[in-house]
Amino acid sequence: MTNLPVIIGFGGINAAGRSSFHHSYLRLISEHLNQQQRTEMLTGLATLTNQVNYKDGRYVLAATGNSITENQISEQLQQSLLNSTLIRPIGKTAYDIDNLVLNKAALLHAKKGEAITFTLRQRQMPNKVPANWQVTSLENGEYLVQVQGSLDAILNDSRRAPVSAAGQLPDGFAPGTLYQSRNHPRNLQMTVFGASDALRSVGIDWQDIQDQIAPDRIAVYASNSIGQLDEAGFGGLLKNPTQGKRITSKQMPLGYGQMPADFVNAYLLGSVGAVGSSLGACATFLYNLRNAVNDIKSGLRDLVVVGSSDAPITPEVMEGFRTMGALAEDHELCALDGVENPDLRRTSRPFSSNCGFTMGEGSQWIVLTSDRFAMQIGAQVFGSVPGVYVNADGHKKSISAPGIGNYITLAKACSLTRAILGEKSLQQRSCVQAHGTSTPQNRVTESHVLNQTAKAFGIDSWPIGAVKAFLGHSQGTAGGDQLITSLGLWKYGYLPGISTIDHIADDVHASNLRIQAAHMEFGTKAMDSVLLNSKGFGGNNASAVLLSPSATEQLLSQRHGNKAVTAWQSARVAAQTQAQDYEQEAKRGTARPIYRFAHNVLQGPELTITDKKITIPGYAKAIDITADNPFTDLS
Repeated sequence: MTNLPVIIGFGGINAAGRSSFHHSYLRLISEHLNQQQRTEMLTGLATLTNQVNYKDGRYVLAATGNSITENQISEQLQQSLLNSTLIRPIGKTAYDIDNLVLNKAALLHAKKGEAITFTLRQRQMPNKVPANWQVTSLENGEYLVQVQGSLDAILNDSRRAPVSAAGQLPDGFAPGTLYQSRNHPRNLQMTVFGASDALRSVGIDWQDIQDQIAPDRIAVYASNSIGQLDEAGFGGLLKNPTQGKRITSKQMPLGYGQMPADFVNAYLLGSVGAVGSSLGACATFLYNLRNAVNDIKSGLRDLVVVGSSDAPITPEVMEGFRTMGALAEDHELCALDGVENPDLRRTSRPFSSNCGFTMGEGSQWIVLTSDRFAMQIGAQVFGSVPGVYVNADGHKKSISAPGIGNYITLAKACSLTRAILGEKSLQQRSCVQAHGTSTPQNRVTESHVLNQTAKAFGIDSWPIGAVKAFLGHSQGTAGGDQLITSLGLWKYGYLPGISTIDHIADDVHASNLRIQAAHMEFGTKAMDSVLLNSKGFGGNNASAVLLSPSATEQLLSQRHGNKAVTAWQSARVAAQTQAQDYEQEAKRGTARPIYRFAHNVLQGPELTITDKKITIPGYAKAIDITADNPFTDLS
């Protein structure tokens, strides 16, 4: 009997805010919220971004210390909080877009008492001219600089960044301040916050879960697509020597792409179970999800934590993608709109006239278990993932060009949905979270995949969402953004439309698709499934089937019977109550990530080992190491 992988917790962080309890989703549909929903969403954002603190049973403004109510937060801070989220101008906490330094123009040296003369272009002039410089403007637009005295400086070639917007985490959110981050790269700080958010959303203490499961029947599958490339990771490792800085002992190990999984094992769970990190460009999250789903379906694991975390908003990464022609540049956006200044809130326009994608950052995590284990421990169930499909593109001319693999993955996902829920459900009660990057090439190729698949399966008007319009492209974490946004549909009833577009491009294949700017209101029960689609560089394609909580509970009833389901529904109340306690902490900004540094460290001598099992101190169940010969026909 094949296990059904069900989601018992989810969390993380992206440009819309915290993921647990649908906070980031609510930011996307903010115009459709009632007053209470809006107030709770904005209060959570205010504390997340450190504009408001919670002290002595009341909210206070961080700037003044004055008391403020939740309603006043909603009234007074609404616009600033909304402006500090989603795609927007890159803030100086990332880098200065007005003075982007990408190469050193000159190295100048003069001994004390000597004079030196040199010329500089406008963009090479420092913002603050040193007092001992005499500067003369020349007719050709350059400047003659004379310096009398000691000079030892590197003159940097700086300019305004050609790409000045990104889907950054909310302004003011500082994950490294919430725990002893010890010079961790930003990506790993996000990992600690995001994975903690998911684990605490479960509503059952990790120790209580761990006590009911053998240690080797747990797994963590997580990674990112390009590693940690900021100063504290591989970025500093590569550039520090050229800048006269030393390489630290942490930059090499903390730069690896598997570090999100390693951090969850070492500092959150203390897991000794399976671990793996699949990298598949933009499909990375779904690659890791596929490993988890297959493990649970086969009975190899009972619980898997799945995630991805990417922090690619650095000058070097942005310039790398820009020179590929992948990013939407400011001057191109101006040309599209016929204006002098780009609309930096609308840089990402999936399936419309567009000129490139917008970079984003995010960390998304889910806790996945078998249906049996979820019912055994009285867990909440937010949906299920019966299958994830991965296929490559075949032969290529350009490694970044699209191919045929995505036709296969999406068709397989549709076929599985139809097999489980029936043809009518697929045709009338399913929708898609598209990859939707906002590049001219993607709008043509992905729309053709979606449209042809819709025709093949008799779908007349398939609703299409594309959350990168709000969040930007968080690289390997993009599939996690799509999945966690989709869960909000079944709580609040809206599939976010593509709000940044005002038309569908002429070359988009949309005869059997429903693509629109306005949010699509379906209600919480009208959709049985969402198909998640990822198309990645190098031919990394993945499509996943995500089933609604209602459809999942129907499957549980068919398998376990109504009596067992009723008992489970009663048992899960405790988890729901504990999860709500966490939600109150998180909304007030008093929750802290799980981070157990040097906790219960074991090195080997503490174990009890026989030829049948290994017993580990601190773990209630032993690991069974007995094995049968799987190749009896070869013996």
